[in-house]
Amino acid sequence: MIDSSPDAETAIAPAEGFARHYRRSPLTDPWEPLYSRNAGDAVFIGLHLAAPHTNSRGFAHGGLISALADNAMGLSCGLKLENAAGLVTVGLTVDFLSTARIGQWLEVRPEVVKTGSSLCFGQCLVTADGKPCARANGTFSVVKRR
Repeated sequence: MIDSSPDAETAIAPAEGFARHYRRSPLTDPWEPLYSRNAGDAVFIGLHLAAPHTNSRGFAHGGLISALADNAMGLSCGLKLENAAGLVTVGLTVDFLSTARIGQWLEVRPEVVKTGSSLCFGQCLVTADGKPCARANGTFSVVKRR
């Protein structure tokens, strides 16, 4: 019997510098294994595209790309903040540039544009085997500690 549980490991190793993603959620559990790399000023997220990540045409689903971009930008903005309880997404735009297919390494490469006391702004490039397939911008509301 094949283990298709969220914790099942694939035989394919992640890209260099990536390890199992430390931030799990019920939304992303079916997409496991996810990987991340803390680059110091940003949290990159990656995965090997498989059938559960695709739409009916066999391409990476836009919802997957959007959710991972949102996650990577939010986590990256969080690295720059002090005394914040967290971040809440208030705006997200995604442009789909090309397709990503099963077997490719999908990588979200975020950058923090600006942090403030109430809002943070991020952007990212999403690549499939190193070629751009999407770009995104995110705006996040800073949740203050009480």
